[in-house]
Amino acid sequence: MKKKNFFNLIIGTNNPGKLREIKDLLPSKIKIYSPKKLKLKSPKENGKTFKENSLIKAKFFSNKTKMICLADDSGLEIDILDKKPGIFSSRWAGSKGNFNTAIKKVFKELNNKDKNWKNKKIKARFVCYLSIYWPNGKNISRNGKVEGFISPKKKGKNGFGYDPIFIPNKRKITFAQMLPNNKFKIDHRSRAFKKIKKFF
Repeated sequence: MKKKNFFNLIIGTNNPGKLREIKDLLPSKIKIYSPKKLKLKSPKENGKTFKENSLIKAKFFSNKTKMICLADDSGLEIDILDKKPGIFSSRWAGSKGNFNTAIKKVFKELNNKDKNWKNKKIKARFVCYLSIYWPNGKNISRNGKVEGFISPKKKGKNGFGYDPIFIPNKRKITFAQMLPNNKFKIDHRSRAFKKIKKFF
């Protein structure tokens, strides 16, 4: 694909945190549109995997706008919860996207599973799939993930979503305690982006 095709791009998310992080990864020469700016609601995400859901969003917004779309589907997997919340990560936050509610649900589920979980290293990971969909139907998807464990309490004010309870391996602080630039260097979204940035 010629790079000139990429001057207009819609980022297929109505999540302001994701939108901000993806915009920060993209070259400045690209003119970026958001669904909110174009008054477009998100499609129903009925895929069974992160990859399927990222493609559903990328195809939907590309078809609606006749633009190339970059869409993300990502979430938190916790091993002792059978990889939940997984693809339902944002849905645990409810219709208003309240991640305080989602984090409380994580803690409740962990308590139900193991009352002593706060004294253990609860393995978890963030997974991201990024998909690009062209108006002609061409599409690609790439993934990134970062391994870590769950903090026994919320820490930090940066980031969004589950960032206050996720501590990446070889670190002692949560994503929400990190400066954004430090988080971007190691997080799941930037790892996925490194695999697709050649298309930009």
